[in-house]
Amino acid sequence: MVERRSSLHATDKLAFLLSLVPYLIDRGRVGVAEAAEHFGVTVADIRRAVELIAVSGIPGETSQYQHGDLFDIAWDDFEQNDVIVLTNMVAIDESPRFSAREAAALIAGLQYLSSLPENADRGTIASLMSKLARGASSEPSQVAVDQRDTDDLLSLVSLAVSQGRQLEFDYSGVRGVVERRRVDPLRVESADADWYLRGYDHLREALRTFRLDRIARPAITDAPIAYRAADVVLPDMLFEGSPDDETVTIDIDAAAAALLADYAPDEIEPLDDGRCRMRVRVGQFGTVARLVAGLPGDPIVIAPDAARAAVSDWAARALALYEQAPPDDSP
Repeated sequence: MVERRSSLHATDKLAFLLSLVPYLIDRGRVGVAEAAEHFGVTVADIRRAVELIAVSGIPGETSQYQHGDLFDIAWDDFEQNDVIVLTNMVAIDESPRFSAREAAALIAGLQYLSSLPENADRGTIASLMSKLARGASSEPSQVAVDQRDTDDLLSLVSLAVSQGRQLEFDYSGVRGVVERRRVDPLRVESADADWYLRGYDHLREALRTFRLDRIARPAITDAPIAYRAADVVLPDMLFEGSPDDETVTIDIDAAAAALLADYAPDEIEPLDDGRCRMRVRVGQFGTVARLVAGLPGDPIVIAPDAARAAVSDWAARALALYEQAPPDDSP
């Protein structure tokens, strides 16, 4: 077998070394041949690079190299088993890291993405979650994500959109009234943890937004849609006000107020300490809990009491999920 020969110029060697160190840190333990295959260089190139890394570092306060100022490797493994393991890392390991809270938030988002039909069997998301956990400044808190039973419905609705065929389904409105709807599906969108269908409602003879978890007995019909996305003007805002909407008062950091723009706040009242008070319109109080749960800036629902009770009930049910979840024994 003829070994591949590398022709690395000075700039290529520098780029190679800068790539090799993070690669070794991420893998933890990697064979010399495997590393050579990954970078498309020879085994000899990898060996020379590792030997160079082992005499690299940053001098201490005395401007002289002391113990711990240089990279180090497990030499026995390297010389006897052709395995590279970094045992001491300097400089590069001091780069900014996600805090435990930031990593937990990103992992929660990835858990939600992994529950979607198009991502259900992909290992990439699991690998990224593992890297986020290892690369955080401290161990992220365990996060329980509500896995909703909307996967099949989301697939069905997406299929209707792609095929341009009308949908029929029972829909429970904000007042609890269930009606059979026939809709031209135009677009599927998400907001926070909820999925929505936007389309032309033939019962109302107007554009409407439907939340997927309120849809029952869906069916794709043989009828083609009468209106396409190019034939109508879909508003940029996912939610539009209705005369039947409820008004909820929320206190939040002023910097986070823009995140409520889709809910068309009636007014913004400045408060002390960089906070503000907003009055937003929602279809039902149950929406408020999911709304504030995804907001930064310590949002507080002020009124009405029914909205505060809805948030309290949602938080209690979310806490119960943590108590029911089995312990995570993964490393």
